[in-house]
Amino acid sequence: MSLITKTSGWAQDEHGMFADSVGRFYDAELVPNIDRWVEQGLVDRAFWTKAGEAGIMGGAIAEEFGGSGGGIGFDAIAVYEQGARGDSGWGFSIQSIVMHYLVSFATEEQKARWLPKLVTGEMVAAIAMTEPGTGSDLQAVRTTAEKDGNSYRLNGSKTFITNGHTADLIIVVAKTAKGAGAKGVSLIALETEGAEGFRRGRNLKKLGMKANDTAELFFEDVKVPMTNLLGNEEGQGFYQLMKQLPWERLLIALTALGVIDFAIAETVKYVQERKAFGQRVMDFQNTRFKLAEMKTKAELLRSFVNDCITRLEVGELDAATASMAKYWGSQTQNEVVHECLQLFGGYGYMMEYPIARLYADSRVQMIYGGTNEIMKELIARSLDV
Repeated sequence: MSLITKTSGWAQDEHGMFADSVGRFYDAELVPNIDRWVEQGLVDRAFWTKAGEAGIMGGAIAEEFGGSGGGIGFDAIAVYEQGARGDSGWGFSIQSIVMHYLVSFATEEQKARWLPKLVTGEMVAAIAMTEPGTGSDLQAVRTTAEKDGNSYRLNGSKTFITNGHTADLIIVVAKTAKGAGAKGVSLIALETEGAEGFRRGRNLKKLGMKANDTAELFFEDVKVPMTNLLGNEEGQGFYQLMKQLPWERLLIALTALGVIDFAIAETVKYVQERKAFGQRVMDFQNTRFKLAEMKTKAELLRSFVNDCITRLEVGELDAATASMAKYWGSQTQNEVVHECLQLFGGYGYMMEYPIARLYADSRVQMIYGGTNEIMKELIARSLDV
């Protein structure tokens, strides 16, 4: 399957060629390593630079900063194709989110400093929002960035940070003005190399997504130059976060669609080969009806996601629609993977079959990026005007 269809209004010939190139790269460099990365708890650092050399990460970045100068549809393709190979370990989605924070809000000097290294994989990025006592309520973060001469001093802790053990550049959500609510939140870019007082905690043990390094981060008087404030003005962090959340939420829906396509394809192959009561499992009406239902859900999601990409390309993807994509995509992903595992029977519960890993990996999609309950609240607010 493919993200791009005949009715994908945003897609041009170069998008199709990019999808083919990305698919070949993943088949050669990603797929053979998934099981090993799951065992070791993180993706090889060398894979990031290989992806950079293959042009995977720069499709939506301007040529002056090392990219190809295309639209965000190129990142959408890279995310979908990863999901369509059953992988959730490589943290490109976070890399993309950070790059687009920089594209949208960084100074020209900041863009020139960091974007080329993110495109090549020389730097890996993370964004540190969640704290031990603060999840979706970003106004309530307790990590502080206090002025000290020409620097900030970061103090606090973060948890559940994707790419946390690998990251060289971390966008830290911090309070630059205590007691100011949303207006006191700023984004501070921390370069981790040589940062005194910065410490990474354990690689968190998770239900799924085991190949993705997810860490606790600690900041104890970490000195960061004031020039690392994202943008030109303090107190803009909450606005910056809200402006980029539609892309983060669409990324989750794109991953969901890729995983759904992979899960259905794997299940079709299995039920065509597996015999029960003298016939293929595929020949039972229940199997055929379940697959028909799942395929229909996949195509409905594909159309919606493509519409969202079209809107995003022209700057018209609103928060409510992105919330619908995140909620519906992740919910559908979990429903489909659940049904696929059931069709595998007992073998679906065995980790040697990728459907078992997908089942565990999928669950968090309804939690991160804002829980699906919060997505429903945002959707409801758009109706109550």
